[in-house]
Amino acid sequence: MSTDRFVSPDDIRSLFAQAMSTMYRTEVPLYGTLVDLVAEINDAVLTAHPALAEQLDRTDERARLDQERHGAIRVGTAEELATLGRLFALMGMYPIGYYDLSVAGVPVHSTAFRPRTAQALARNPFRVFTSLLRLELIENAALREQSAAILAQRRIFTDTALALIAQAEREGGLDEADARRFVIEALETFRWHGDATVSLDTYHALHDAHRLIADVVSFRGPHINHLTPRTLDIDAAQDGMLARGIDAKAVIEGPPPRRCPILLRQTSFKALEETVHFPSGDAGDAGTHTARFGEIEQRGLALTPKGRALYDQLLAQARDSGGAGSTGQDYPTRLAEAFIAFPDDHDTLRREGLGYYRYALTDAGRANPGAVGDLPAEALIAAGLASADPIVYEDFLPVSAAGIFQSNLGGDEQRAYAAHANRDAFEQALGMTVEDEFAIYARLQAESLASLRSR
Repeated sequence: MSTDRFVSPDDIRSLFAQAMSTMYRTEVPLYGTLVDLVAEINDAVLTAHPALAEQLDRTDERARLDQERHGAIRVGTAEELATLGRLFALMGMYPIGYYDLSVAGVPVHSTAFRPRTAQALARNPFRVFTSLLRLELIENAALREQSAAILAQRRIFTDTALALIAQAEREGGLDEADARRFVIEALETFRWHGDATVSLDTYHALHDAHRLIADVVSFRGPHINHLTPRTLDIDAAQDGMLARGIDAKAVIEGPPPRRCPILLRQTSFKALEETVHFPSGDAGDAGTHTARFGEIEQRGLALTPKGRALYDQLLAQARDSGGAGSTGQDYPTRLAEAFIAFPDDHDTLRREGLGYYRYALTDAGRANPGAVGDLPAEALIAAGLASADPIVYEDFLPVSAAGIFQSNLGGDEQRAYAAHANRDAFEQALGMTVEDEFAIYARLQAESLASLRSR
């Protein structure tokens, strides 16, 4: 069967990301405020820093900036997780990275579904941080069994969505009409439902065990809990939220402000308190639930394992100083002082092997291929024959993710779980292997180095 009639996964992903953004703007109007704020800040940054604008043009990041989003979803069973994996595969999104959040008091482990090639990322880098509830971490055996029974009864995908997934797997893709039907049907899994499937008493029992457990178990769908635009200046975004009277979290998660941004910095506004109806006879009971919030992120250089080890060491040093963790008004100062030890210029970061870079010939290099020869990349850069631009970090940070979760679960939600990371169990539930993000960045860098010699 010819595949010419099939819509590309990149196009399906773009359709879905836009539909998700439109839906979430309707459901959470403050999200629209964040999108507008970020657009204003990004325009101002690009105007003030033409060299950055040129770099983003050179690396295909500027075109994707306005449409870039990441979402987050939490599911309760292996079947739900595995089906999400099949659903995202139709959009060219694959599970990359394993994150254990139980060590930070959040009873889930997670992966990020996202594109993995340079071309797909440039087309649309939409990513979804996807968490699986760890029922084994519920200490109360009766509540654990009740939660499992509740989750076993729900169906979070429409029949049409499941049929289209199976059709695409069988035939190798979807034509335009079916692709648009698929986006509409898949969106239902991520939609907010104000009617709980459990009684108010059961909700309170789940809530007392952990707010996130109540969020996953109590509803007929997992609902997207945030959708995040990317800013070029998160400190300006934080100030902008406060200036607009938005209840922003106190601390920006991740590394401190730097000349050369690294990894990921995130902030958010506090979760909305939303009315929920609980089944109780004919009349029903009303209550409230907090789960959905607004987040903004700034992405920087993807670090190598060596760079990541240094980052983790310095972050732990800042958080452990005085035993205050990431709390206290002095935390930004402690963080900045710790990260003085992390180089903050791209030449040093590159030469010390702390980050990944994308190499390309300059106009001079393309005009004089004989001069390129077999010169090392650093010699080509010194001679003005090649450029090295930072490869953007496309993934997440478990400590930061837990910090965002905790802030939006009430702030004082602290649990200590005896469980450890269990990647094997997660992959078994998912039904596929989680890919190593470092290997993907290394491949992108190696491909760019090879391209220097391909002319």
